[in-house]
Amino acid sequence: MTRALISGISGFVGSHLAEYLLAKTDWEIIGMCRWRSPLDNIQSLIPEINNGGRVRLVYADLRDGVAVREAVEQANPTHVFHLAAQSYPKTSFTSPLDTLDTNIQGTVRLLDALRKSDAEIHVCSSSEVYGRAKTIPIAEDAPFHPASPYAVSKVGTDLMARHYAEAYGMRIQVTRMGTHTGPRRGDVFMESTFAKQIALAEAGKIAPIIKHGNLDSLRTIADVRDAVRAYHMLLTMNPIPGEVYNIAGDYVCTVGDVLDYLISLSRVTLVKELDEDRLRPIDADNQVFDTKKFKNHTGWRPMIPFEQTMADLLTYWREQVKRGAPLQR
Repeated sequence: MTRALISGISGFVGSHLAEYLLAKTDWEIIGMCRWRSPLDNIQSLIPEINNGGRVRLVYADLRDGVAVREAVEQANPTHVFHLAAQSYPKTSFTSPLDTLDTNIQGTVRLLDALRKSDAEIHVCSSSEVYGRAKTIPIAEDAPFHPASPYAVSKVGTDLMARHYAEAYGMRIQVTRMGTHTGPRRGDVFMESTFAKQIALAEAGKIAPIIKHGNLDSLRTIADVRDAVRAYHMLLTMNPIPGEVYNIAGDYVCTVGDVLDYLISLSRVTLVKELDEDRLRPIDADNQVFDTKKFKNHTGWRPMIPFEQTMADLLTYWREQVKRGAPLQR
């Protein structure tokens, strides 16, 4: 039996990956999450969990080495998707030590627990490692120039994963995913907070003013559902230990373009307003990637257009607002 361990199953990407594997494979799915993690994102999986089906949970915090080791022993995985992280760049400026511990040392704790395993392992780094790139498109051999403590933590995650692959012969591959979004995207991210504010304004919960930070940064947008399909392909299509891949969508735009498109979908008239608190001390400006390596290896291509991704994201927030989502923007 193929057994997939997903660290961070209750998160944005982890929940979509679990749904994908449940629908597209016959694998057993073991989700690792903290005992206090909200389960909102995995509501669709709860019946499968409660009925003893193909999905079950194990509990561990990446900062607790004993718990991580026990979770790995319980799961006994053949495939591992390491997605759990402190994943909010802006938050990392106010919580740098927590970010470094969770993301770098947490990855080490997990890989140490897997040292004797022959599992295929995916470690999720980030395109943020490139930071303030000098030239675009950015290929895998571009120098790191992290622009936040989060990005620094992902540099450490990236390097430690490849170290474990080389030093201990572990079957680890690393991905650096560009911006990926869709339903359930956390509202600390730019496109999701825009969509949430629009939904709140449409419902009359806030004034019709959309607050924003830097609108000039260039981004490459992918749909999370395309992203998790790529992750499955990574570990199942001739996986090559030690390899690192850029993965990203094909749609390139500025943050301002994202906001303008979401506003075009609004049911009310809106105005934009700069909010200084939404500006990062340093920003990753030119996030445009060379993804030929992964595409040539797997044949993966993004399938969901930008317009559908944005519409689905806005629909998600409209539904959340109807259910009484917190009013914080």
